[in-house]
Amino acid sequence: MPTLNEPKLIAGNANQPLATAVARRMSMHRGMNVGLVDARIERFNDQEIFVEVYENVRGEDMFIIQPTSNPANDNLMELLIMADALRRSSAARITAVIPYFGYARQDRRAKARTPISAKLVANLIAEAGIERVLTMDLHAAQIQGFFDIPVDNLYAAPIFALDVAHHFKGRRDEVMVVSPDVGGVARARELAKRIGAPLAIVDKRREKAGEVAEMTVIGDVSGKACIIVDDICDTAGTLCKAAETLMEAGATEVHSYITHGVLSGPAVSRIEKSVMKSLVITDSIEPTEAVRSAPNIRIVPTAPMFAQAILNIWNGTSVSSLFEHETLTPIYEGMYAAD
Repeated sequence: MPTLNEPKLIAGNANQPLATAVARRMSMHRGMNVGLVDARIERFNDQEIFVEVYENVRGEDMFIIQPTSNPANDNLMELLIMADALRRSSAARITAVIPYFGYARQDRRAKARTPISAKLVANLIAEAGIERVLTMDLHAAQIQGFFDIPVDNLYAAPIFALDVAHHFKGRRDEVMVVSPDVGGVARARELAKRIGAPLAIVDKRREKAGEVAEMTVIGDVSGKACIIVDDICDTAGTLCKAAETLMEAGATEVHSYITHGVLSGPAVSRIEKSVMKSLVITDSIEPTEAVRSAPNIRIVPTAPMFAQAILNIWNGTSVSSLFEHETLTPIYEGMYAAD
């Protein structure tokens, strides 16, 4: 049965602009002001995290908006401590909205004597009193199985499909979707199916960890506007090399659509100097000033999708309906009204 209480949002320090945007969108949907719960999240001199919630949350349906991006450990601890504060304040239900799930790349034991950190983080989240997780584009879908609580994994592909339809209007027959590696084929195929485009793969061979020795394009990209699709862009070395390989194979232009713009170290300068015409990322991770000012990096908002997903969880309706074009288009009509 749907709860009678209005959903309440609280945010950590990881991505305040996204949390504010989600609250604003929910206000538009509800026809009433939805704000962030008043709280303070501070650090003692030794960097211990302290949380105090100023509003009564007894019996409330609480949603904590907190990606666990860089600094991952600080943001994860903020999430856990906020959850503990809400649980001890008698919140009826606590849902963690984690737009970017940190530690997701450590989802298996690639070699001996290594951890499966994604499972450890899942255990910590459940033990903190969180009863549901809402996230976007997990690095590996099987991470949902690490949790013993419900996990709703949203996808950026429907948003990217709207964006591609808008920016490549009238030249959709030129578009080819490209997976930057064999492991990401399923993600690339999903976007290709949505926009009705063919699919190619960049196969990379490594001589040793962290170094790409050779890249080979599987598929004919000559004369095509290539769109590379992936979930995470960290240092952008492999992405920029893949773009060069595609141009050498005859592509007319290369664009990239990446869900989570981690963009650490030299990533932004590499992208600015690369052959890519554009890199499109979501705001699941708060963009730095360097990212916002880069001429060939564009950010698409996730707040409309997260706001609707939160409302659907709260009132007990389908979250997977947001993956359908007919459902998502009205939510993003302000951005893509002409399409």
